[in-house]
Amino acid sequence: MFEDETAQHPKDITSYRYKFMTKAIKHISAAALLFVFVLGVPATLNAQKKDGKGAAAAPVFGNVDSITARQLKEYLTFIASDELEGRDTPSKGLDIAAKYIAGHLASWGIKPAGGDGTYFQKVPLRHSKIVADTTKFEVNGQQYDYGKDFLTSLVASNFSNANFVFAGNGWVIKSKNINPYEGIDVKDKIVIVVNALPKGVTFGDLKGPAGGDWFSPPLYAQTNGAKAVLNFSSFSGMANWDGAKWNQSEKGVVEFGKQESQIKIPMITASPKLLASLFQGEKFSASNLFSKTVSGEAMESFDLNASKKGSATVNVRTENIFTQNVVGILEGSDPVLKNEYVAVGAHYDHVGMNPFFPGPDKIWNGADDDGSGTVAVMAIAKAFAEGALKPKRSMLFIWHAGEEKGLWGSEYFADNPTVPINSIITELNIDMIGRYQNAGDEDHPQNKNLPKQGEVFSIGSKMMSTELGEVSEQVINSFLKLNFNYKYDDPKDPEQFFYRSDHFNYAKKGIPIIFYMDGSHADYHQVTDSVEKINFESMERVVKTIFATGWTLANRATRPVVDKPLPASVIGN
Repeated sequence: MFEDETAQHPKDITSYRYKFMTKAIKHISAAALLFVFVLGVPATLNAQKKDGKGAAAAPVFGNVDSITARQLKEYLTFIASDELEGRDTPSKGLDIAAKYIAGHLASWGIKPAGGDGTYFQKVPLRHSKIVADTTKFEVNGQQYDYGKDFLTSLVASNFSNANFVFAGNGWVIKSKNINPYEGIDVKDKIVIVVNALPKGVTFGDLKGPAGGDWFSPPLYAQTNGAKAVLNFSSFSGMANWDGAKWNQSEKGVVEFGKQESQIKIPMITASPKLLASLFQGEKFSASNLFSKTVSGEAMESFDLNASKKGSATVNVRTENIFTQNVVGILEGSDPVLKNEYVAVGAHYDHVGMNPFFPGPDKIWNGADDDGSGTVAVMAIAKAFAEGALKPKRSMLFIWHAGEEKGLWGSEYFADNPTVPINSIITELNIDMIGRYQNAGDEDHPQNKNLPKQGEVFSIGSKMMSTELGEVSEQVINSFLKLNFNYKYDDPKDPEQFFYRSDHFNYAKKGIPIIFYMDGSHADYHQVTDSVEKINFESMERVVKTIFATGWTLANRATRPVVDKPLPASVIGN
């Protein structure tokens, strides 16, 4: 456990501030006193201690000491509870979380800034489901049932009397001289592939643009005029068969904005029964081909008997629905600067639940990802709202939906802001700040990269604005001495964290950002990402530092200058 350096500072900073002011006022003239009250009390007091040594006192950062580990734990215990069912986008649990946040904002006097006078900015989505009872697959008139004999992607389709061709693994990888389609034609056919990469190939080998240097099986099939792709089900696929069916036909698939699947032909997953029937009388049986897949043995491509004809009807029902960002504003105290905003945000969604997931736990609670960020923004908002002094600039607090699906909520807000986008001077993004190294983690294959006690990963603070980077480090040097680890502070870092959270959509708009995170760990996107794993004392220190940074930015005379705009190659990533 690290030593809490807050013990070095007055426990009641507000009281300390006014005691100092009282002393100071006794020693200034009436004219000077008038000057102080006309201009307003400085947001950060750089006073000298009255200890005879002339040492500078620590800066005062508003109501920062109101943020506590106990408060963070209280919020997170609810946000990451089973009641919220993993806060998928969209879901009942996410809606409950939104109302929970909005209720607190209202109680703190923070104004709604969503839409229609509410805290909720509607984010439009499309929701699609397989219509199970009218989705069929046939081979020579033999009908197979959806959900029992096959599953399919949510691509509406209707075709008949298509021939079959087997194409091994189905991947084309030019750098590896892999092309299973030599000597075969896939046009107007159903392409059968095994569900695995070729032996000796990893996803890291897929370099260059898709459709140029490499093709996935469905991309190649579509590009060359095939009717559908039929997959061998893997062991894991068969184990999760019921869960996949539930995802397709009950839960459904959600899409955002212009986002649409690149693949416009159905991808059908066949059961062992269907495969056995399909390969009966062929040069290889389905079981033989499956064994080759497991062993990594090379498989030759071939046309199935021309007498075999496949037909499919895939019916999909699509409707327009909404989820929501949660947005609130604390108006600044300066008549001019209040028209600018310091944005503090997090995503409040996670990946939901799956009733068919093996084991007793079916809910991804997302305590660290990103329950920790969600409640951090809540605590920061409360501290700003209830402080005796108000920031000069306005504070924009925003909780984004759909981050886990592809940064949906932040993309929608950046394109449809509820305040002028150029009035946002900085965005402070908080995504996973609850986990830190414990004893033994330094040797753990997944936890060894967690930040040490007393540090947090910082990304982007110096990337677009020299001034912002300087402010960020001035705060940590003058306050809690938190250490910033810049390990991932590079768009070219292999982990690509700069592109993987909501700040990226603000950075693309030219807004300088800081991203605070603890990285990935053994519980990342696992059902084990739960509240008892969170180190609230370390988290408190990080949240206070973010508050102090926001406070400083809100009270500076000028906004951080963007002197290093993001290059086009980064924006277009």
